[in-house]
Amino acid sequence: MRFEPVSTDPRQQPPGVTSTAPPLAVPNGRHQQSVPQPMPALTPPPESPPRPRMDFQVVRELRRELTERLTLWQRGREFTVDEEDTERARLAVTVVAAYADSVRRAGTPMAASEERLLLDQVTAELVGLGRLQTLLVDDTIEEVHILGCDQVRITRHGGGVDWAEPIADSDAELVEILQAAARRAGATERSLSTVKPTLDLQLPDGSRLAAVFLVSHRPYAVIRKHNTLDVSLDDLSGARGDLDEMIDPLLRDFLRAAIRAGLNIMVAGLAGAGKTTVIRALMNEIPPDEPYVLLEESRELLPARRLQRHRAVMSFEAREGHGERGFDGRPAGEVTIADLIPLSLRMGVLRIIVGEVRSREIVPMLQAMTTSRGSMCTIHARTAAGVSERIVELALAHGREMTVDQARRMAGNALDLIVYVTIEDETAIGGRKHRFVSHVEEVIGAGEAGRITTTTVFGPGPDGRAVPRHLPERVRDQLLRVGYDARLLTRWVEAGAGAWRRPRQTRLAGR
Repeated sequence: MRFEPVSTDPRQQPPGVTSTAPPLAVPNGRHQQSVPQPMPALTPPPESPPRPRMDFQVVRELRRELTERLTLWQRGREFTVDEEDTERARLAVTVVAAYADSVRRAGTPMAASEERLLLDQVTAELVGLGRLQTLLVDDTIEEVHILGCDQVRITRHGGGVDWAEPIADSDAELVEILQAAARRAGATERSLSTVKPTLDLQLPDGSRLAAVFLVSHRPYAVIRKHNTLDVSLDDLSGARGDLDEMIDPLLRDFLRAAIRAGLNIMVAGLAGAGKTTVIRALMNEIPPDEPYVLLEESRELLPARRLQRHRAVMSFEAREGHGERGFDGRPAGEVTIADLIPLSLRMGVLRIIVGEVRSREIVPMLQAMTTSRGSMCTIHARTAAGVSERIVELALAHGREMTVDQARRMAGNALDLIVYVTIEDETAIGGRKHRFVSHVEEVIGAGEAGRITTTTVFGPGPDGRAVPRHLPERVRDQLLRVGYDARLLTRWVEAGAGAWRRPRQTRLAGR
């Protein structure tokens, strides 16, 4: 059974609909009241309407009725997944509409927005996501921290923070919701149990879920929503108004040529900086009919709707081990990214893309890059200057046979470009989060002292965003072969400026 969100924002009320329900409490304890309309010049910004309180006992009763009706429909017939989804949606509308009619006849009519929210909740209960689905369909949410069943902290786009209603009646029910999400994770087996108290997976809407219990005081979970699943380099350069301007047209053209030239690229930055968004945009430049291998711990880089464009991609996902450990100390059935990289080299492709290198898999990744073209990966690093040391740190986890000098030589031979994505959070001073590419380093190789030698092709300008600094050296001929002449950057290098469309709005300006 598949699940698709029923609505995009359950808190929005259609125009012209007025609720006759009494004032409803909101999480911060205030009540919705009628306030006289002031003069237009003094009108404060409108606040978001409070979310109607939901009676989850009613939700469970309607879910039970919906389950019974769906079971009767399924009995004695053959049907496809799409037919089941269509029938479930039809029955859900019927059941909720009947309940709303009964409430109206009792003299307490429901607003259209409340009925829509009830429909979302009943459908979510049926597929096992429960009240968690309310958060997934809210496009204003960026990140959710679930600290037990009743402590739900929401970070919204722009940096605003809210505390939401509980998503379960108890911590035990919260664990059941997370376990249900694990069972529906997709092709690879996921679980949350006494044997495996941690969970990492992709939710049906493309969000990333990480959860833990038993080893923590209460069950905890974090959801990172990816609202830019389908993104291009044009979008990142300001063509879409709903996205930050992460690159300028000069950098856009350079990165586009780098993909065409088959350069090996590492995208680095802090958590939440936008590394996944940047690598999605770079993947969008790969020709639709070119086969390549995509390796991830849990699938998030390539949404299902983009598989129609990238028809030749082979997407692999790591598999968790279960049960007793073997002689090698690994759980039975475990398949890691490091295990999949050698297999990828036998799949007849030039590009291998790894969603994120976190540990010893960086060594086979770098080894694969030395024999491939156009491969990419992401890595966590605090600063652009610290990327090379971060590579060495992870490589040393590969085993005792790895040395610092060997790791540096391997990185110098494998990588062509390092793209660093910066995040600057000004929400504490009334601003917002700024995400942008600040550095593009060309990897020259390992120097005499064993250090990784780089040239800063793009570096921070006056406002921190990347501007042309030097012309590329080692990869120049490769860029020329695909029609890109780096000498076009010469006048921008001399001016020390970039071609950003809009000035960066920072609260630190003038301080």
